[in-house]
Amino acid sequence: MVEAFSLAGFLASWHDYRLAIFLTVIALVVIAIAVQYGREHLATSRAVSYAYQTSTPVGKSVERPINSSSSRDTKRRKSNEDCVSVDEVKQVQTKSVSSISSRLRPEPKRVTGTKTGKISKSQKPVEAQTSTQSFPIQPLVFFSSLTGTTESYTKQVIEDLNKTFENEQSSSVLSPQLYDLSYIDYDDYFVSPPRSTKLTENHKYFYLLILPTYNIDTILNNFLAHLQETHHDFRIDTAPLSGLLGYSVFGFGDREGWPTEEEGFCSQAKEVDKWMAKLTEKKRAFPLGVGDVKSDASYRLKEWTLGIKEVLRTIDETGGLGEGVLGSGDAVESDEEDEEIQEVTIPIARKTASTIKKRKTQLPTPTNLGDLEDLGGSSPLPIDFTTSSTTSTVSAPPTLKPMVPATSPTHAALTKQGYTIIGTHSGVKICRWTKSALRGRGSCYKHSFYGIASHLCMETTPSLSCSNKCVFCWRHGTNPVGTTWRWQVDPPDLILAGAITAHLQKIKSLRGVPGVRAERFQEAMHIRHCALSLVGEPIFYPHINAFVALLHARRISSFLVCNAQHPAQLAALAPVTQLYVSIDASNRDSLRAIDRPLHRDFWERFTACLDILRGARFRMRTVFRLTLVKGFNIEDEVDGYAALVARGLPCFVEIKGVTYCGTSSGGAAGLTMRNVPFYEEVVAFVTALDRALAARGLEYGIAAEHAHSCCVLIASKRFLMEGKWRTLIDYEAFFACLERGGDFTPEEYMGGETPEWATWGRGGFDPRDERVDRKGKKIVVEEGTAGQRRGVDVEKDVLDMKVEDVEKDVVDVKAAVVKSDGNGH
Repeated sequence: MVEAFSLAGFLASWHDYRLAIFLTVIALVVIAIAVQYGREHLATSRAVSYAYQTSTPVGKSVERPINSSSSRDTKRRKSNEDCVSVDEVKQVQTKSVSSISSRLRPEPKRVTGTKTGKISKSQKPVEAQTSTQSFPIQPLVFFSSLTGTTESYTKQVIEDLNKTFENEQSSSVLSPQLYDLSYIDYDDYFVSPPRSTKLTENHKYFYLLILPTYNIDTILNNFLAHLQETHHDFRIDTAPLSGLLGYSVFGFGDREGWPTEEEGFCSQAKEVDKWMAKLTEKKRAFPLGVGDVKSDASYRLKEWTLGIKEVLRTIDETGGLGEGVLGSGDAVESDEEDEEIQEVTIPIARKTASTIKKRKTQLPTPTNLGDLEDLGGSSPLPIDFTTSSTTSTVSAPPTLKPMVPATSPTHAALTKQGYTIIGTHSGVKICRWTKSALRGRGSCYKHSFYGIASHLCMETTPSLSCSNKCVFCWRHGTNPVGTTWRWQVDPPDLILAGAITAHLQKIKSLRGVPGVRAERFQEAMHIRHCALSLVGEPIFYPHINAFVALLHARRISSFLVCNAQHPAQLAALAPVTQLYVSIDASNRDSLRAIDRPLHRDFWERFTACLDILRGARFRMRTVFRLTLVKGFNIEDEVDGYAALVARGLPCFVEIKGVTYCGTSSGGAAGLTMRNVPFYEEVVAFVTALDRALAARGLEYGIAAEHAHSCCVLIASKRFLMEGKWRTLIDYEAFFACLERGGDFTPEEYMGGETPEWATWGRGGFDPRDERVDRKGKKIVVEEGTAGQRRGVDVEKDVLDMKVEDVEKDVVDVKAAVVKSDGNGH
């Protein structure tokens, strides 16, 4: 009864008041529509007033306050820019142009307007649509890091920016994109702003650079050189990055090593900031930030990030940096950015910005300019002494610094990896195959191909610096890089003595390792071969010929490997036992992707080295070394490699699968185990290349293999005698040729027949050594061809050879050793 009574009461009330309810709802809807219409009308009026402002003649502006009390407009009005009020729009529309011009301010002032509420395209005047159209702002964050510290800080900045602008739904700032300077092409970002695509045609870019400072040569040195060369390149504009919205730089340093900026604290960040100001036409959006990694780095970085947020908001609201923004470049900049560098013998002392400006106005206009070829002649150059109180003196040559200082992070990193640093720029490290040969468990491919026992081999380099940043580099990206030699130079005898001492010390440390054979341990005390291929670019060393001569004087043979980026040094090279050139790609694009060369003319240098090698093939043994990386330089490149072989005509072509190191620089460049070819894939590539060479009429053939190194040798038929390959080297004959003097050919120190077990189809493992699994148990090898043995047995064999002495930092050892070499070359 109660429920029925309640329902009846509700129905009765509804019938009594339904008309009032309907009328109330209708009234509320009408009020809402009226309010919305009023807001749109107000926004349209503001757009019209802004369009009028932008149509004002150049050098004139209108200055009136906005009489709106809208909190949203008040919040966005941060740049102190001038707009026409809503109440004056009708006056503007009715008055003549002459009467309006009389109200304009006499001094020139740029007017950009403020961002108003959203207006539909149909409601905007044409001028307003052009002037107030918003655009996506894409921040690009660049960093460089050796130890990972700067990278972690950079990711914190990106996370902070993302959190801030994701919460601001009306913001046009996109999520920042992160780029490592080690893995980008500078031409794509620092010669002009990034190229637009259909998806990014309206995007505007804002650069953030977060950089450390080192006292050794790193990728930052090449980056700075690129910025300087770009600015001074006569073929392009001096400010090619002026299309950017702006930029800002933050630097990390260590005040314990460099107490002040003048002494080097954050000096590289300061240099980048200076050159970016030149390239962007002074679009520094926020002042250079610096932080000490041992004290206030986090606090200073947060402080700098807060300023960057405010700058991005200003750009979002006004479309530019605005007027009076500190560091925007509108005010007088530092003397280093304003003063042109005078490349004369008498340097001009630094001056303040006001002094420089004054000097420019005081200098008289020259009436007689001499010819450029007369500069430096007998007549002295005119010098203005009115603004300098110091006596001009001839500048002293810059002090050369060590390539790898003993206190540097590079020295610590390479030492941790097992290197012994010799002097200031050389290194030595014992090879994994050396350890294996000492225990009678097999030597590397050089033993099968050329008769070199690994325990008699020393692996060293007189230059730790390289001109490439290869994706498959084992050296973790910690070795120095450079395009020219600008360090201290150690004498070759010091390097050789240090290398031999360090190598023998490492051999002695293995005397207690189980399985080391006494006779081989004694043999290892007498080095017979030197592989100049450890890391870096050995041919880069200025005294490489003297160093090689010292090796030969000790009757130590020499294998020298270069990256085909230094043709001048290659052309001047004295004869070595065997000369290698790394051929990591068959075309320009692949070479850029896989080697990441630092030289702009890398391909021209590459082909020049091939031509030099062609001319040297009758003076020494020459080798093309191909390192195969799936996804980079294997697919559809056989014909390209054949063309390179036809150009260089080397004595030998070594084809080797890439060795993957889990923490190498290649890992950060996208190199994974998927890029490591199986031996069967290497064999397929070799057979295809052999057919391509034959199709071109070139006399080459597959001579030998070393399955454990995932390596195959193609040889010129100059080394095929009576149907037998003779790829070995007669080292005594080589030294006899050197002692005799004069020219000699590779055939004069050709060795005996290639061992049967090393020839194509036999696997390449010396039967005098014993094969063991990872537990040290001997493996019984069945007779048969390599084709019968390839598969599970070969992969198990390779796995057992690798696991024992694999590097500490290799990730996924089992997968890596099945598919790769591991010989350390």
